Amino acid sequence: MDSVFGLRVVRLLHTTVWAVFAGAILAIPVFAYHGRLGMAAALIALVLLEVVVLACNRMRCPLTDVAARYTDDRSDNFDIYLPLWLARHNKTIFGLLFIAGMACTLIAWIWRPGAG
Repeated sequence: MDSVFGLRVVRLLHTTVWAVFAGAILAIPVFAYHGRLGMAAALIALVLLEVVVLACNRMRCPLTDVAARYTDDRSDNFDIYLPLWLARHNKTIFGLLFIAGMACTLIAWIWRPGAG
């Protein structure tokens, strides 16, 4: 596979996977707010699975290593179609949003009608 084409394929796949997980993280508090705690919990489990994958790979997406085979570039966004600032701060931004979403879900679960 041509290196330019290969890198484009990996970047597109990585961006798609990122969008799914970013969307899940953003959706968690929305589902919690609307009382759809099962869906919020399912999204939390999905994201926790991603966290396990990252933890097993030194907090890097495995697709980063695949992309590295096609280029010598190692900028923060060499492996994904994201702006540099977002790629650089991605884990911090979405980590905090994930924690906030889990907190919203916990609060919604504790305060749900009929609880206690």
